[in-house]
Amino acid sequence: MKRILAAGVLSTALIACNGASETRADSAQPSEARLTPVDGEPFQTEELGQFTQPWAMTFLPDGRLLVTEQQGRLLIRGGNGETTEVAGTPQVDYGGQGGLGDVVLHPGFADNGLVYLSYVEAGDGATRGASVGRARLALDGDTPRLEDWEVIWRQSEKVEGRGHFGHRIAFSPDGHLFISSGERQKFDPAQNRENNLGSIVRLNDDGSVPEDNPFFDRGGATAQIWTYGHRNPLGLAFASDGRLWEHEMGPAGGDELNLIERGENYGYPVVSNGDHYDGRDIPDHETRAEFNAPEATWTPVISPAGFIIYAGNSFPAWRGSGFIGGLSSQALIRVAFDGDNGREAERWDMGQRIREVEQAPDGSIWILEDQEQPGAEGGRLLRLTPAR
Repeated sequence: MKRILAAGVLSTALIACNGASETRADSAQPSEARLTPVDGEPFQTEELGQFTQPWAMTFLPDGRLLVTEQQGRLLIRGGNGETTEVAGTPQVDYGGQGGLGDVVLHPGFADNGLVYLSYVEAGDGATRGASVGRARLALDGDTPRLEDWEVIWRQSEKVEGRGHFGHRIAFSPDGHLFISSGERQKFDPAQNRENNLGSIVRLNDDGSVPEDNPFFDRGGATAQIWTYGHRNPLGLAFASDGRLWEHEMGPAGGDELNLIERGENYGYPVVSNGDHYDGRDIPDHETRAEFNAPEATWTPVISPAGFIIYAGNSFPAWRGSGFIGGLSSQALIRVAFDGDNGREAERWDMGQRIREVEQAPDGSIWILEDQEQPGAEGGRLLRLTPAR
């Protein structure tokens, strides 16, 4: 377990955060989007289309792309650039940070056709919470559709508010399902293992709980927990060596990159390298050695969003690097790993908030710009290929 904090490279502008909408204001003016290499950048950028409040994407085995839009649409983008809406998606509770979220294929998709979606669903009164469901993606006929939809996981408990759902999904190399669960801007639940808020949960692919989870014997939501003490985890990615890496938004400062280790407590809100938005101090990680400290932090913040660990051939020098989308930082950030350590290695100004990052089958890197509301700037799908 790593206890010594390794600081990341810091950004260049003071950042503030509006937690309800996940918007962090940046004093720097956005630059124009680049469609060709500039100043020796190692990639060129091509615009492939535009979506309305896109949130996540993943590639099908045949090269087509699945894209989620926050208001509730799941779309298939074909090789010709045309998009088709997938029928049968669940009803979502849209607003603030809520709506349709992540999309991930089952590791055995080629045989079972299963697709996993995260989304926010309404509860009693003004409460809501994140959920994950799965269904078979039927591609025969004129209209693609989800069949046999079932919800396999829910945040416990549903609470009021529209922030910090987390709900990123990743499959481990051995086929376990990991889901990030934010603390819903309620602080203390992240340290309360009687619920699954503020945690990373580990499940079997059908939503049942593996018996070797660290708190399995306690039952209920506690049995699902793999790690806890998290704030708003918005990135999960497995490295080729099987290590799970996670990034999350800190409060006023202190965005984190964490190596996720079984049963560990990551300290929020007892410790953080940021402070409360009202100016109250939060003790830094180094003051409490019993908590697992992040491998890198950012103050001022980058507002991390999508996350991949690159394994393609288009950029061979970057194999094993992490790529993080930056919202308020309007950047694509490359992270270099060395065993249990991680650090920011490079950063590129993309001129827009970056919501999602994905690796294409051909090794190119695809990114989705954030769009804070329908009709606003952003929402473009971009492909990054080596500079000529």
